[in-house]
Order: sequence, then C-alpha cells, then structure tokens
Amino acid sequence: MRLSPDELIFWQYGFIKLNATIVYTWGLMLIMVVSSKIITSKLSTGLERSRWQNILEIIVTSILEQIEDIGLDQPKKYLGFLGTLFLFIGMANLCIIIPGYEPPTGSLSTTAALALCVFVAVPLFGIEEQGVGNYLKTYTEPTIIMLPFNIISELSRTLALAIRLFGNIMSGSMIVAILLTITPFIFPIVMTVLGLLVGTVQAYIFSVLATVYIAAATREHKHGPKTGAKEG
Repeated sequence: MRLSPDELIFWQYGFIKLNATIVYTWGLMLIMVVSSKIITSKLSTGLERSRWQNILEIIVTSILEQIEDIGLDQPKKYLGFLGTLFLFIGMANLCIIIPGYEPPTGSLSTTAALALCVFVAVPLFGIEEQGVGNYLKTYTEPTIIMLPFNIISELSRTLALAIRLFGNIMSGSMIVAILLTITPFIFPIVMTVLGLLVGTVQAYIFSVLATVYIAAATREHKHGPKTGAKEG
C-alpha cells in the first residue's frame, strides 16, 4: 500500500524521477485546458445554449457568488485564481473513480505547491489594492510588536493549508486501500463515493480559505479612505 503517489515511479534517470504525482498533475491540467478550450469555443448569447455551456455558467456563477459573499467586492478580479484552485482540487479528487488513478493531492508536494500559490497570491492582491507601503503597514498593526507574530501567522496558515488538504486526501485513500484488502466488494464502493464527497468538500474549503486570506489582505484599503473622510 502506497502512502503517496510520489512512490509510484514511471521513469527514472539518475536523480530525475517521473512519478505518478507529476504525471497525474500535468494530465489533469492538460484535460482542464483542452476541456475549457472546447467548451468556450462555441459559447452562445442566445436562448439556445449547449448543455456544457449551461454547466459552465452554473459553476462560474456559483464561484462568483461565493467570492462576493465572503467579502470581495470585485469577484471577477479573483475568479481566475480562486476558480482554478477549486476546479483543480475538485477534479483531482473526483477522478478517483478511474481505476489505477491516484489523486495528486494525496502528495504533500502538490498540496504544498497549492498552498504556496495562495501564499504568493495574497500579498500580490493586497499590494495591488493598497500599494506596497500600506500593505506592509498591516504587519505592524496595531503595534510594531505584532510584526513577528503576523509573519509567523502568514507562514503557519500556509503550512496548515498544505497539511490539511494532504492529510484528508491521504487518509481517505488509505482507508479505501485497507478496506479493499479486507472486503473487496461492498465497502470500497461506499468509501469511494464518500471520497468523492470529501474531495469536493476539501476543494471548497481550500478555495474558501484562500478567498478569506485575500479578503483580509485587501480590506484595509476599502475602509481606510472612509475613516479619513469622516475625520476630515
């Protein structure tokens, strides 16, 4: 029983390894790019629309509404990043119904990469909204004493994002593998269905947390001018 898709090696030359994590990750990205290209190549603005366009509009609208509900006033601005995170993690976990497939999110390297994407995106969006100086000031609020604690908070929440997603996906895969050796018929099917649900929930939680972090990084810019106006 493998603890991670990293252990499944397809090709190796010296220290260079092509494992299941890399293959499945790039395979998923290729499928997502090709699928989006095909679906969006024949979009219609009329009353008659394809089934795939309807599904796409439902997904996009739902993501936009969720982003706005969390507190970001311009959801379309963040749709590309947050929507991609949600769809990639969701697709990675939903494909477990394919025989022989192992979700790349079951590897700590993948979840760490996703968490690092959020770690980089949060200050980028914050700086874009507030400017470099105003954003950096948030690390010293309410006093300069909070600077090291705020930095530790940034690092710890990134680590928590990676570990949470990795632990939940890996544990689900291990349970299915164990039950498969004990009762190879009924329980694995039930756990696979449960795994689909857990995977979708994890994609949602990861995306929501990323949205919350971005909202926290950009909110000061919106409240600052209003406070100043009242004082004047």
